[in-house]
Amino acid sequence: MSFYLMVVLALAGFAVIFIVQNVAAVDVNFLLWTLSLSRALLIFLTMSIGFLLGWFLHSYYSYRTRQRRAQPHKTEGQQSGTDP
Repeated sequence: MSFYLMVVLALAGFAVIFIVQNVAAVDVNFLLWTLSLSRALLIFLTMSIGFLLGWFLHSYYSYRTRQRRAQPHKTEGQQSGTDP
């Protein structure tokens, strides 16, 4: 049995244990809405939103950094519009 397969099976086992231990329903109140869902699903959704938000922010900052590096730097004389 390969190491990769053992790691995947261990993680799957931990996920099943986590889900079984967190099946209790919780009420989520947000503004005027009330939603009832399992604690495991709530944790998964919260982690997914955080992951996506972090990924989008990282992509945005990487894009801005690449754009800044791609633009040539202007010297002080070029910014004022006068030629030496």
